[in-house]
Amino acid sequence: MLFPLFRPALFRVDPERAHRLTIRMLKAAPARRPPEPGQLAIDVAGLRFANPLGLAAGFDKDGEVPNAMFGLGFGAVEVGSITPLPQRGNPKPRLFRLVEDRAVINRMGFNNRGGEAAAARLARRPRRSGARGGVLGINIGANKESADRIADYAAMTRLMAPLADYLAVNISSPNTPGLRALQDESALTGLLDAVFEARGAAGPPVFLKVAPDLEPADIDAIARIALDSDLEGLIVSNTTVSRPPLRSTQARESGGLSGEPLRQLALERLRDFRKATNGALPLIGVGGIASAEDAWARIRAGASLVQLYSAMVYEGPALPGRIVHGLERLMRRDGFTSIAEAVGSE
Repeated sequence: MLFPLFRPALFRVDPERAHRLTIRMLKAAPARRPPEPGQLAIDVAGLRFANPLGLAAGFDKDGEVPNAMFGLGFGAVEVGSITPLPQRGNPKPRLFRLVEDRAVINRMGFNNRGGEAAAARLARRPRRSGARGGVLGINIGANKESADRIADYAAMTRLMAPLADYLAVNISSPNTPGLRALQDESALTGLLDAVFEARGAAGPPVFLKVAPDLEPADIDAIARIALDSDLEGLIVSNTTVSRPPLRSTQARESGGLSGEPLRQLALERLRDFRKATNGALPLIGVGGIASAEDAWARIRAGASLVQLYSAMVYEGPALPGRIVHGLERLMRRDGFTSIAEAVGSE
């Protein structure tokens, strides 16, 4: 495709500026049809996904282009993270391409225009029902300066539940000080109680997004709480604060690392949660997925759905279509008749 020709010029532009340019281009592009359910369709948490490939949160923070991303072939698009109040995020520069490592480091800090603006925008978007229109996830967060972060999550749940096919509770970003403490057992129980009370009985399913930098005891505690609650799935995982061997000169930048160096850690963490939940809870595999083979390995390890973002920085907009077609080929090669049949089959 044409992206490899344009990439050198794009990479000479500051990463955050290049991202805003990409969003503007997507908003101006002609509408494309979302993927139709076919061989790769799968039911998760009462939702029908046309295929298991989703766009991870972070790309479309303000919910500006979900329909355009469906048009690229994603079966699901997760917008956000969105906070109750507008938030500028951390000082710039805060987004770094690690080209030699095919990775990204970000310390954005939940920069977004706030919940009310996003809700108004999402309420206006054209929608088709069910898998034919794509599954919209809304990733919710808390403001950095909030005196009551649990109240922030409850407020965002009330605001976004009518607009979302599912809600993703993000307590695993490393770029908001103290946020990951909500993964602690006592704090997590209180948070989820508040979210489910705010959602009500008829609201959309809720997923929890967890960090890859967890100890075995943390994994067991989160799994136990998840199974005892009304959670419909775990998103495994967010970016990592760890630093495997990297070649880029920007490897020492602080923030969350994503992309290829996260692949093995994210896969291991997915296996850990599959074991800890005994396969009783849907898992969404995220981190370092850049090919159909990566996505297939995550599905075989226990993921019902997968998500990507950083790989598109290096592979461009044709990547979702390539992965979807590759998954169809791999599923046939290994003798499965559906994605659901392949989940956890490694």
